[in-house]
Amino acid sequence: MNYRILGKTGLTVSEVGFGAWGIGKSGWIGASDDESVKALHRSIDLGLNFIDTALGYGDGHSERLVGRLSKERSETIYVATKIPPKNGQWPAQSGVSVAETFPAEHVIACTEESLKNFGLETIDVQQFHVWSDEWVNHGDWLDAIQKLKQQGKLKYFGVSINDFQPENAIKLIETGVVDDTVQVIYNIFEQSPEDQLLPACERHQVGVIVRVAYSAVSTVIPGMRSVRNVERNCQVGDGRGLPREQVEKLKAHRWVRNFYE
Repeated sequence: MNYRILGKTGLTVSEVGFGAWGIGKSGWIGASDDESVKALHRSIDLGLNFIDTALGYGDGHSERLVGRLSKERSETIYVATKIPPKNGQWPAQSGVSVAETFPAEHVIACTEESLKNFGLETIDVQQFHVWSDEWVNHGDWLDAIQKLKQQGKLKYFGVSINDFQPENAIKLIETGVVDDTVQVIYNIFEQSPEDQLLPACERHQVGVIVRVAYSAVSTVIPGMRSVRNVERNCQVGDGRGLPREQVEKLKAHRWVRNFYE
């Protein structure tokens, strides 16, 4: 397994992480807890040390399985999770106040609930599950994040950017309000993060959590829920990536679309 630095956090993370939505048993079918736990353990055996989950994945079920893993392993495992918007809107809608999505009391309550699910005292990376740059310098959410950091309940903070809106975090990055991590869709078809987002992250040393490797990317998080998934995905975490010639050919497959519109 190859490892990369997660931006300014300084965390050394496996370039293949474990996307834990599927093991939450909500939104996806076919997962069993026994197989999910085996998959988590197998991923650690193969050198993976970064797991991305969310409070909304099975109402905390995914977090509880990850917490169980953390207790059963002695290796360093970095855990990232996400706070759902209070109004339940995915993706974040333009014109909606941050007071409706991430008020301070909601941010704190969700973090406390996640800590309980994990059985941990500290979350390595806490994230908002949706984001709008309209919220920069508005609301009391940042006060809550700073308070949680001061209390030692989270180490680093980032946002998960709306699907197909990679430019909708540029203001957040450029202002330096949040300079830890961003999470974004980036793959063969969705190449638009290359235009503005990834260069901004490189300039400001913001860690990038994504699906397909790029020079600005710290770790990719394919969804996994079986040992077979884990073994196949971890095979590509060797640090070599695709040949430059093949990457250039794949650029022709860029597909600009947004199914939310």
